[in-house]
Amino acid sequence: MTGVTTPALLPHGHMPTTGAGEAAWAQARAMGDIQFAPLDPVVTPPAQDPPWLRPFLDWLAAHFAPIGHWLVVHARAMEIGAAALAALALCWFAWRLLRDRRRRPRRAAADAPWAPDAVHASALLADADALAAAGRFDEAVHLLLRRSFDDIAAARPDWLTPASTAREIARIAALPAAARAAFAVIAGEVERSRYALHRLGAPDWSRARAAYAAFAVPGAA
Repeated sequence: MTGVTTPALLPHGHMPTTGAGEAAWAQARAMGDIQFAPLDPVVTPPAQDPPWLRPFLDWLAAHFAPIGHWLVVHARAMEIGAAALAALALCWFAWRLLRDRRRRPRRAAADAPWAPDAVHASALLADADALAAAGRFDEAVHLLLRRSFDDIAAARPDWLTPASTAREIARIAALPAAARAAFAVIAGEVERSRYALHRLGAPDWSRARAAYAAFAVPGAA
């Protein structure tokens, strides 16, 4: 360090005398570039709250202190109520789970493509053929439509209403495409018979029968 005189090295085994050490210490303290006096402590002024904070805290205390007091007084009742709500929620979830498990088989059955029972369809064709053999073609075609309506209503009651028409049945999206095509043909023949006052003949009956048989009883087509 500039200005500091290094004491001369003494021979081995020799220590400086007390007077020489005090003189060296006095010489070091006399240097102006070394700070020996303690510094004054730094006093940090306390932080001041913003002027709006105290009124805001007073407002909170005035409005929410009664609520806090009420919560403290009714803490036990609130614990019981929360436990009761949790138990109710658990029961509700368990009920939903059991209900969904019970509905799953019925939903799967409802989603399966509908088709008339082969035995019933064959019996229906036999009855309609008997009417057609007697020349009652209008009744034979209408029998196909009416019995088919009854079959769908029994298997899928949610698809139909008492006011459902033949055309509406033919547009049911859940029906297989072959079923919709068959009902469209049959409905067209019935409409011509009942509303256009057109007596159906053997060709009309043949179209309706072939459409139903192709869908319901493929072997009888």
